[in-house]
Amino acid sequence: MGTIEETLKCPVCQDFFTDPVTLHCGHDFCLTCIQAVWETDGADEGPLFCPECQIFLPSGLTLEINTSLQTKVKDFSTNEPSAAGLQTPSRAAKSSSTIHCDHCIETPSVAIRTCLTCDAALCQAHALLHQQRSALREHTVVDVTVDPLSLKCREHRDELKLFCVEERVPVCCLCVLVGKHKNHKALQVSEACADFKNSAADFRERVSDKYSRIRVVLDGDERLMMQVIDAEETHMTEWLEAQRGTMEAQIKEIDSLRASSKSLLQETDDLRFLQQITAQNLCDPLDLAPIKEVDRDLCDPEKLRAVESMVDDLSVALSQHFPRMWSYLSCPALDSNTAHPKLEISQDRKQVYWRRQPVSEALSPQPYDSQYSVLAQESFTSGQHYWEVVVQEKPYWLIGVTTGPVQKKEGQSTSSLGVNNTSWCIYHGDGQYLACHDTQEKQLSVGKRVRKLGMLANLQKGELSFYDADAMTLLHSFRVQCTEPLYPMLNPCIDVNGLNKQPLTLFWIKDRWDWHVNTSGGKE
Repeated sequence: MGTIEETLKCPVCQDFFTDPVTLHCGHDFCLTCIQAVWETDGADEGPLFCPECQIFLPSGLTLEINTSLQTKVKDFSTNEPSAAGLQTPSRAAKSSSTIHCDHCIETPSVAIRTCLTCDAALCQAHALLHQQRSALREHTVVDVTVDPLSLKCREHRDELKLFCVEERVPVCCLCVLVGKHKNHKALQVSEACADFKNSAADFRERVSDKYSRIRVVLDGDERLMMQVIDAEETHMTEWLEAQRGTMEAQIKEIDSLRASSKSLLQETDDLRFLQQITAQNLCDPLDLAPIKEVDRDLCDPEKLRAVESMVDDLSVALSQHFPRMWSYLSCPALDSNTAHPKLEISQDRKQVYWRRQPVSEALSPQPYDSQYSVLAQESFTSGQHYWEVVVQEKPYWLIGVTTGPVQKKEGQSTSSLGVNNTSWCIYHGDGQYLACHDTQEKQLSVGKRVRKLGMLANLQKGELSFYDADAMTLLHSFRVQCTEPLYPMLNPCIDVNGLNKQPLTLFWIKDRWDWHVNTSGGKE
């Protein structure tokens, strides 16, 4: 019965179909619901898409009532009065923006907790009762949520108490016992969480240890080179000192001979003159070794140049791996003035959601309303820039760059991301990846689900590259030929029934290290 009932409900309003229509992809919706999603009273404006599978539909689509499905809804409502939309008090309470306690029927109280075991919203008193009663103490109680089923296994409607190690997803006990995760290794969720935290701490410690070893090697190499230079200076100095001592001894001997010769030349007594010459062996010509000029080659600091050359070789070897792509990491913030009214921007301007609260009628559309997108405040005109967007398990998203807001023409917007010649993007739709530019789409072969999308804009080369930012593997590259500033652009895509409510988050780091400043002393 429950399966038949679910097939007769609209995925947008979660109630039985009213004037059901069937799209080309085969999904059914209430006529008013699909028109509300498309924000149009007819089907003559675009782009149109299916909220379930996110595929684009022809702009001239005509919506026709599915009379067969409409008859099935009427027949089911006639045979099952309780299924015809009659809500219990607790269900009616949950349909409002404020969640009420399922146990306080006569006097509704605001719920503060949700019991996943009971599938019930609890006020403060009943939440306390769950803690005090021994029979209820083992129940899983979490912060209040409007959709407890989102925290349960979709197949078995059981609590996600285990974590499948092989497929790395939360699962219920039945999944491991009889489901598609049978015979897989599973851990308690708390144990898996602790393991992930310990693993992250181990990664941090190992990376830090490896950098410490690199520093030890570099410091040791620097000390070795400095010691070689010091030893070379010492030996050169000792050799020069020895050469100076030899020269000073020769000069001293020559000065002594000069003094003796001068004294003899002043002697007036011929006999005495001859006697002194004979006594001092000065009769024969003096055979003094000439003072040698120091060989300049012997003073050439060749070894010092060899040391400098080795250091240059080390620098060249390291520079082949630097700067890393993350050296160009930008941390842009989102510009709420460019966001579509259906989107909500976080206070720190790093996240964009499909708006969780209804849009006020007084809120007029922003100038830029392309496909539920938002631009970053920062734009790029030159150099290299890299940034990342966290997508995690989000089933639908559209991320790329554009040359900026395009003013509306009469009756239409010309600024759809990826469908004109001034934007480039990657679209993900339930496991499929498309590279989009100027109405052209190319399906990408992606082996592992992307959880962080990285983008590198090399404006000197005119390239825009998309990466799996975790593995740093290239997904696709575009040739970008434009003279206007490029703006990062995010589109979280429409949320239906809470399945695509996760945000897109700009990845950012604190105290970003500027490669150009720290390596050259000033920005290039």
